[in-house]
Amino acid sequence: MSRSRWIEQWEPEDDAFWAGIGQRVARRNLVWSIFAEFLGFSVWLTWSVVAIRLNDAGFHLSSGQLFTLVAVPNLVGATVRFPYTFAVPRFGGRNWTIVSALLLLIPTTLLAVMVANPSTPYWALLAAAATAGLGGGNFASSMANISFFYPNSRKGLALGLNAAGGNLGVAILQLVAPFAVTAGAIAVVGGGQGHAGSLHLQNIGLMLMPFIVAAALCAWRFMDNLATARSSFRDQAVVARRRHTWTMSWLYVGTFGSFIGYSAGLPLLIKGQFADPNAIKYAFLGPLVGSITRPIGGWLADRLGGARVTLCNFGVMACAVVGVLFFLTNKERSWAFAGFLAMFLVLFVATGVGNGSTFRMVPVIFRAHLAHQASETGAVVDQSAVAAAGRRESAAALGIISAIGAYGGFLIPQSFGWSTNATGGPQAALISFIAFYGSCMVLTWWCYLRTRVATARLPNLAWARP
Repeated sequence: MSRSRWIEQWEPEDDAFWAGIGQRVARRNLVWSIFAEFLGFSVWLTWSVVAIRLNDAGFHLSSGQLFTLVAVPNLVGATVRFPYTFAVPRFGGRNWTIVSALLLLIPTTLLAVMVANPSTPYWALLAAAATAGLGGGNFASSMANISFFYPNSRKGLALGLNAAGGNLGVAILQLVAPFAVTAGAIAVVGGGQGHAGSLHLQNIGLMLMPFIVAAALCAWRFMDNLATARSSFRDQAVVARRRHTWTMSWLYVGTFGSFIGYSAGLPLLIKGQFADPNAIKYAFLGPLVGSITRPIGGWLADRLGGARVTLCNFGVMACAVVGVLFFLTNKERSWAFAGFLAMFLVLFVATGVGNGSTFRMVPVIFRAHLAHQASETGAVVDQSAVAAAGRRESAAALGIISAIGAYGGFLIPQSFGWSTNATGGPQAALISFIAFYGSCMVLTWWCYLRTRVATARLPNLAWARP
């Protein structure tokens, strides 16, 4: 390792190397990657908390405008994931973690400035919300980076922990932020004092800033770059020609897109559908259980097969949305909110398990595809070369898949807004989600669980085991 913290030789598939030094270095990078990603998700979803209190703080925004404010960061976050993915092999995982962490100071500063004054125009709020999408890009670069550190047999749990730690930032933010906005002002930005001096929405941005700086410093001090992860844009872009990249992207819209979309939209949905003002305080439970269960999805995929876990998971998600529709239809009943929340918690659990299982499928699929492709040439297969190529392609594919999947985070809250404006409620949007989950079940079975076809195209993939 040089002073620039570039590791020139990295062989995680070598048992002796892994036991001697690899595991320790990989674990250290994983820990600080999780910390940076945790803050990225926190910043990404800040407007899901801010939007529900804007009108209480003196703003005058419609339901559609509020849903757009929570949706736009997801649109930007999904888009910036593409360049963030390719940044890791170009600049190094450690270096890019430092840069991407410091970029989070832009949305937190803008948030603190814009929400401090109720006369701020809507376009300015929208622009500030859009920059929060920078936090969404961190996930793609973080997952691509960590995938290089771990051997194939341990990728499922490692990627699951990395993602879960980041996802947990959503739940912690939604739990802590309500207390921050009612506390005394941390600082008065732009001369704003909130509505009647009781709400300080700028505190949400201000409280994150010291942690962002700490994350950048810790990445600089403790993380590493892998020279073996270096590759050109052309080498990475080859995954765009793989059918499996787009198949898995569609499935990831259903899992991660649902997680981030429901996380962003649930607080506003509760506020609009239920009269109890205290009900909204339970919104954080959704992203909390979704984050906790993500490693379980990777673990189950390691043992039972990613495709089978994913198929069952989409069935659970469709049933949970049916349950949400039932309780919304009876929302005037005293028991309706409890049932509504329970169904959403089941839905979030399923998104977490599905996130883990779909991401675990990707390295298996690309390794199997490359091995099968090499065997068809008739030449002797160099297993180490296939493994190295599989790691490179898997990392690039994970970034692209995570980027496309994140667009679901924009579509879900926007669909709630469109449905509410057009029909007076979110039911039409929820029905469309059920149909989408059905398409994901069909696609999973068709591509990865039809035994004859799956084994012909990708040997041993039907169960998607490592």
